[in-house]
Amino acid sequence: MALIETTNLHKIYRMGDVEVRALRGVSIAIEAGDYLAIMGPSGSGKSTLMNLLGCLDTPTSGTYRLGGEDVSSLGADRLAAVRSQQIGFVFQQFNLLPRATALQNVELPLVYTGAKNRHELALRSLERAGLGDRAHHRPTELSGGEQQRVAMARALVNNPSIVLADEPTGNLDSHTGEEILNVFDELNAEGITMIMVTHDLQVADHCKRTIQLVDGEIISDKQNHEVRGTGEI
Repeated sequence: MALIETTNLHKIYRMGDVEVRALRGVSIAIEAGDYLAIMGPSGSGKSTLMNLLGCLDTPTSGTYRLGGEDVSSLGADRLAAVRSQQIGFVFQQFNLLPRATALQNVELPLVYTGAKNRHELALRSLERAGLGDRAHHRPTELSGGEQQRVAMARALVNNPSIVLADEPTGNLDSHTGEEILNVFDELNAEGITMIMVTHDLQVADHCKRTIQLVDGEIISDKQNHEVRGTGEI
């Protein structure tokens, strides 16, 4: 059984009398431990698909099974529980609270799950990302690469089986971006299923598999080379 399986997913947004068909019958199977790039031009449905896979939204029609469970029509509370237990998110804009320390930012997902040892778990995740000595610095005191590592530590603090990354190197210089991608390689080598939305072919080159979306439909799905595990985390 695939870890993620979608069947004929459609997503329609309605704005007054206008319908926007963001996804048009997307069917895809993603095995545990896969390393997938989702590519396509602006408006192709990449972000919509990412939101559905991340249980941030539900499809208009079609089914989505995650670990064998049909999550297509779950209510908001149950979707939130699935997200907190199984999925970590890394965003292009980092989405860190500016007045909170790195440690406090990483603790946020643990607040929602009610973990009692939040400080210890968050510090361990920061140390794993190589930022143990920056735990009490605020985002404005960190470089772009360090902020992205804080975001990664936050994504990993609940030990998710899946990490979804939306243009994770988009705000980074090429050298720092490569460092972050090397960390993603290492996470995948540890068995975490990695799914990245990107427009960058060099980013997609790190992945084992690439799908191309155009106008809400998958037009290609190809296997790439095996990724190299050269990062450190």
